[in-house]
Parts: sequence; C-alpha cells; structure tokens
Amino acid sequence: MKIVSAKVFVVGTPPPHDGGAFWVFVKLTTDTGVEGIGEVYAVPFHPSVVEKMIEDVVDRYVIGTSPFDIETLWRRAYSAGFTQRPDVSMVAILSGIETACWDIMGKETNQPVYNLLGGKVRDRVRSYTYIYPAPGKDNSVYSNADISCERAAVYIKDGFTALKFDPIGPYSAFDPRQLSLEMLDFTEKFVKQLREAVGDKVDLLLGTHGQLTPASAIRLARRIEKYDPLWFEEPTPPDMPEELARVASRTTIPIATGERLSTKYEFARVLRNNSASILQMAIGRVGGIMETKKIAAIAEVHYAQIAPHLYAGPIEAAANLHVDLSTPNFLIQESIGKMENFHSKLLKKPLPWENGYFLPTTDPGLGVELNEEVAAANPYTGKRLHLEMHQEPLN
Repeated sequence: MKIVSAKVFVVGTPPPHDGGAFWVFVKLTTDTGVEGIGEVYAVPFHPSVVEKMIEDVVDRYVIGTSPFDIETLWRRAYSAGFTQRPDVSMVAILSGIETACWDIMGKETNQPVYNLLGGKVRDRVRSYTYIYPAPGKDNSVYSNADISCERAAVYIKDGFTALKFDPIGPYSAFDPRQLSLEMLDFTEKFVKQLREAVGDKVDLLLGTHGQLTPASAIRLARRIEKYDPLWFEEPTPPDMPEELARVASRTTIPIATGERLSTKYEFARVLRNNSASILQMAIGRVGGIMETKKIAAIAEVHYAQIAPHLYAGPIEAAANLHVDLSTPNFLIQESIGKMENFHSKLLKKPLPWENGYFLPTTDPGLGVELNEEVAAANPYTGKRLHLEMHQEPLN
C-alpha cells in the first residue's frame, strides 16, 4: 500500500467563527483507494500559502510511501532543510499528514484508531467548553460577569461540568504585561461571581493567553486561589517555560500550558522545569497522534496529565478523542460547545456527545468522514490568519 495523491481543503468558517477564521484539511489516498483525512492547525501564514507548503511536503516526503511508516515520515519531514527543531509551520503540516495516515491505517485494519494506540482505558471522554456568547450576541460575555453566569447556567443544563473563561481580555504582540490593580480586582470579582453561581459541582478553568509577566501572574493567582480553579492556563508566553515555572512554584492552582508548543522536545522542557502539571497539546500542531502519545507517556512519568487543546475543526477534534480514550493520564478534553453547528455540518456523521461527554465510535480509522461538498461550498476568502493578536501594546 502506497500513498499516491493528496488534496487540500481550505474551509472558511461562518460567523461567529468559533474555532478560528478557517480550517485546513488534507486528504491522502492510497493505490488501493483507501482515503484518510487530517487537519493542519494554525500555521502562521495565509491559507493560500499553507496549501502550497502542504503540497511541497507531500511531494517530497509522502507520495510513494506507506501510510504505516509514521516514524520514517516524521523524521524526514521534521529534518527538512537541515532544521530538526520544533518549527510550528512544518510540524503543523506534518501533523495533518500524520493524522491522515492513522485514519488510513485504521480503515485498512478495520479498527478504530484508539485500538491501534493501546485500546480504550475509558468508555467516555469528559469535555469542557469556553463560555461563548449566546447566538447572535456580542462578546460582552468576556467582560460582564452577569452575562457569563447566565451562559454558564445554559452549559450546565446541557451537562457540562467544567467551563473556561478569560476575563483578562485581549492579548497583544507586546505581551507579557503587568496587570493594573483595576484589572486584578475585576478578574478576582469575576471568578468569585462565577464560583458562587456554579457552586462546587462545576470546575472553573481560567483561560489566559500569555498576557502576564510571571510577577503579575503570581499576584493574580494569589487573589483567585480561594475559588479553587481547576487550572490557570498559559499565564505567561510559551517561549520561556522556565519563567512559567516561577508561577507554578508560587501557587496551589495547577498550571496548564501547551496550545502553542510543538513536539515532545518543547513539552519535555516544560516538564523538566516543573512549569506545568497539565499539558494542552494541539494535535494539529504538536506533531500528530503518535507525537501526542509520546508526550503523554513522558508526562505520565512526572504524574502530569493531558488536556488536549481544541480551537480548530472537527477532524482535529476526532483525533483528540482517540488519544483521550487510550491514554491513562488524560484529564479533560476541550470542546467548542457541543460541537454542533458548522462543526457537525462538515461531517457526514457528527461526533457523538452526550451530557458533558464525548462517546467513542466503533467505526474504523478516525470514525468520521469529511463532507467534501460542504467543504467546497465554504471556501475561505478573507485575509485574516487563524487567530490574530493586537498589534499595539495594551494598557
């Protein structure tokens, strides 16, 4: 069995663009007609450029090879151009291709991918969601605790037992910054009000995005510890985990990080420095399914847990679930609401979700099929990147 062709889908998301401005999928086809699908996450270039980058990697390292040769594919692409380092562009492209190979392997062996990863260790996957605005409403949910509490009640009624929010607000290319006393007070009151609204049956996840200096993060952590969040997410930028370790050493709140990290090498640095006890790799950026399992194994040695990141499309979501089901030190999975709306429209059969949990499928491979007609009918025509930071400093 050899891979003989590839096709890239760049799909624009409709408003409110939950999951990013666009999603990039890659489909591989073998000489026996088996197809596999993967997702490339958040390469920091316009998707028209990313499409050409994917085609180049496929031509150099994929066409004519076996989808079962994951380790060989990985080392060749990772070493392209004499690099051999965690490049988020190359590794994200590799992630999508590698995921598609796993989909093919599962279909060829008539097994769901989780069985190829060691089998299920759980029968369902606990999920959490950001507190998103109500349909058609503005983003005041992020600045108004009353509205956030109203939305939290809706999610709890749906079955969610964990909710994430970022009251600190926008992030800038000039971060990290020291928060003002006014913002520290606002955030503390926001967390307090949410805790009082949801009680002790629901976990709260403080989802910052690298906006703070270590000193500012420690000041904020001291204020909110009494409300017992499940985690304090990426309080400092991702490039210096040694500085994040200063925060971890000064708070009882578990530190989570990883959505902007790539490969086992960067996550090993996090663990070596005791920077975080919860790892949030994005399968479409970190190196794919096998790389995620390797990181989880390293984390297991340190008694750290994984909580895979998801701000992407439904293919990365499906890949996450196979890792979650087969990984002993899995904690919780990010979801975008109940994965309804455009996420489900892009699949021929939606991901099974019920009362706060994803449920496993027994279908071979990833267990999902991209609806190519819907993908083709929603091309991306914008100029924005997947996510963008403010280009000026924030006070």
